Amino acid sequence: MQVYLVGGAVRDQLLGRPIKDKDFVVVGATVADMLAAGFQQVGADFPVFLHPVSREEYALARTERKQGLGYQGFSVHASPDVTLREDLQRRDLTVNAMAIEVKSLTDDTPITGKVVDYYGGLQDIKSKTLRHVSSAFSEDPLRVLRTARFYGRYYDLGFGIADETLLLMRQLVRSGELAHLSSERIWQESSRAMMQVSPQVYWQQLFEIGALTEYFTPLHQVWSHAQYGQIREIVQTALYFAGQMQLNLSQRWALLMASLNTDSFALKPTDSNSDNIESDNTASNDTASNNIATAVKGINEIGNSAKVPKAQTQFATLFVQQAQKLSIIDQLRAAEKIDLIQACSAHKAPDKLSQLLVTSHVLKLAIQHRQMMLALGSFHAIGMDDIDQSLKGPAIGEALRQRRIEHLQAQPVL
Repeated sequence: MQVYLVGGAVRDQLLGRPIKDKDFVVVGATVADMLAAGFQQVGADFPVFLHPVSREEYALARTERKQGLGYQGFSVHASPDVTLREDLQRRDLTVNAMAIEVKSLTDDTPITGKVVDYYGGLQDIKSKTLRHVSSAFSEDPLRVLRTARFYGRYYDLGFGIADETLLLMRQLVRSGELAHLSSERIWQESSRAMMQVSPQVYWQQLFEIGALTEYFTPLHQVWSHAQYGQIREIVQTALYFAGQMQLNLSQRWALLMASLNTDSFALKPTDSNSDNIESDNTASNDTASNNIATAVKGINEIGNSAKVPKAQTQFATLFVQQAQKLSIIDQLRAAEKIDLIQACSAHKAPDKLSQLLVTSHVLKLAIQHRQMMLALGSFHAIGMDDIDQSLKGPAIGEALRQRRIEHLQAQPVL
């Protein structure tokens, strides 16, 4: 019997990242051997056991063969004759297909610390590449989401997805296999990806390969609309800020769902400080109400198709409904502030109002960031070749400034 530490623990140890969970593979053992050692068997699909003290997972070495649709359409073969090489070959990415031998079932001290690497994981760690282990990658549609999640997890380290792996991901999407994933697994992967340092990477990657169409259709429709391309960029930036500022899951989900209400991005001046002037006419109010209703419908549609928990759906709905007021909180009349308190139930849960305000601030910050990036682009777009060559002295600087202003004014705005 040989016991190996495998998967994420080995990967994160090599990357110098904290190890959250340890998984082990046992080669040359039977179910009876594990039970006799005091392990508790869990899972009906294949033999996985919980350590009697640490409760860490130990699995018998196994192979898999595709027999049906989706990530559950596999037959599993686990027996003492399955080798470590065969077990690791069924894994998704090379960086997840490495192992370190430990002393025994009861002692997880490494024997030598040497990494067993049959499939190039060490080289891909060095080159910061997420690459599939084998063509079997295409048999499991869940690997599309997992790879995108790992991309977001290690994006800050400079990791990228290998071109050939991206090709397989696109092929899986086109095959329609994603439709056979359970909604629960969709949310499990998506919520974990949302809590990474760079949550925007997961959603951008899924959008680029067309993987949002199945469970996140309203989001895909907005992001792929030519008129709303800027919204996608702003939301990506907002999610990046959310990761840096460690916002909670509900706040991050609300920022993503804000994509569905284009009014959330229109920071229009308001005259609401004046009791005698209406900030919007009836027609624009009706349009805003219709946009909010459409957005809420989309949030609920995604909530149902991807099994989003009620807490996240309700918070996102409330944020979208109140986004405009939250963005101009300092301009609201006293009556409007009282109404906002009522609408948010802040009199019962003041923390919710605080979270909504922070979420609004992050979205506004992302909008401002895009505005200044456009200004920076205009600044760099205009050079000496774009002004009158006969100008001298201070006139040169003034001409450059004026041309840059004109260039910026010609850029599309929300």
